[in-house]
Amino acid sequence: MTTPSQVSAGELLQLIRSGHANTRADLLRATGLSRSTIGQRLDLLNRAGWLRSTTGASTGGRPSEQIVFDTSHAYVIAVDLETRHARAAVLDLAGHIMAEHTGPMDITDGPEQVLDQITTWFPDLITAAGVDATRIGGIGLSVPGPVDWEAGHVAEPPIMPGWDRYPIRERLQKAYTHNVGARREEGPVPVFIDNDANLMALAEQQANHRDCSAFVLVKVSTGIGAGVVINNEVYRGIDGGAGDIGHIRLHDEPDALCMCGSYGCLAAVASGRALAKKLSALHTDTVSGSDVRRLLSEGHPAAVRLAREAGRRVGEVLGTVITLLNPGVLMLAGDLSGVPFMTGVRELLYQRAMPRTTANLQIVISQLGEHAALTGAATMVVESLYSPARADARLGALAPSPQTGTT
Repeated sequence: MTTPSQVSAGELLQLIRSGHANTRADLLRATGLSRSTIGQRLDLLNRAGWLRSTTGASTGGRPSEQIVFDTSHAYVIAVDLETRHARAAVLDLAGHIMAEHTGPMDITDGPEQVLDQITTWFPDLITAAGVDATRIGGIGLSVPGPVDWEAGHVAEPPIMPGWDRYPIRERLQKAYTHNVGARREEGPVPVFIDNDANLMALAEQQANHRDCSAFVLVKVSTGIGAGVVINNEVYRGIDGGAGDIGHIRLHDEPDALCMCGSYGCLAAVASGRALAKKLSALHTDTVSGSDVRRLLSEGHPAAVRLAREAGRRVGEVLGTVITLLNPGVLMLAGDLSGVPFMTGVRELLYQRAMPRTTANLQIVISQLGEHAALTGAATMVVESLYSPARADARLGALAPSPQTGTT
């Protein structure tokens, strides 16, 4: 059991960042620490440059001093790798995009070429954001495949040939140093990697459904994946495999060959890639999920019909997912996430799931759109760098003399 004297500076920071305690009086009540100990730990956080003070609203007496997390003392770089393009941005610690760049990129070119290519964008991005490169606190990377989060590598990704267990973190750090060249007192820039559906789910839940304790996002683009957020934390499973619903087998599609090498996978039948293949057989110029999205926006009859059918197949699988997790929000995202697809999902989901599990379920479309994975990647970096344990370790490594702007 944690006693008041064991409440660390990192845990105080967590209370401040979450909004649970933003005055000295709040911190005293929340922790049971003495006034002098609170002062010492706040001094440590202030020397790191992580806090700022504001004046609270007056209620007739002297306005209280509000202690808040300074979201502009450092910045992060977020990268969203898709199958045929990539997006990168510099964001502040509150998730506001300062500068952004999108360019073509083929995930099948392999990790070395792709990672070297995107890091060449970083110097111009940092300049466009108007920030000092030494204040980049970390890099967050979103990838379209399963990730062993602790190890920091992709694990057996069906649509990312050559990436399996490649040391992404080390390569990005090396390429970052080569292209940006900024020296950091804390060593190599921290790099964090996660699956795109996980990061999209985290961003969407934090931005618009923070009160939802069980949140599911399903991304349907080249492949199909789900991100699950439980009690404001991403649920990844034991080694990052949670949410990979695109490889659940459909009993009546034994001839549908998936990119993973198996037959009958949901992704082989209902993904953007699968629909592009079906539309191509109908003499429509489509090769990817983004092409299907374009046809859907134009109201192409065959694309609309196939998207609704794909929604029904995904809805079959989601009946089990919803029954198992009983979420408050089911969000649809990706190239197919429009009205035809959602209609199909609703048709089968409500047939297959028990009324008890859908009575309080909201089915919605992504609100952050193309920025969801970027925002989620930035959130992942911030939550990791300023978690109590990591914050305490970073504070302990600071020189004893007062410093500001430390990232």
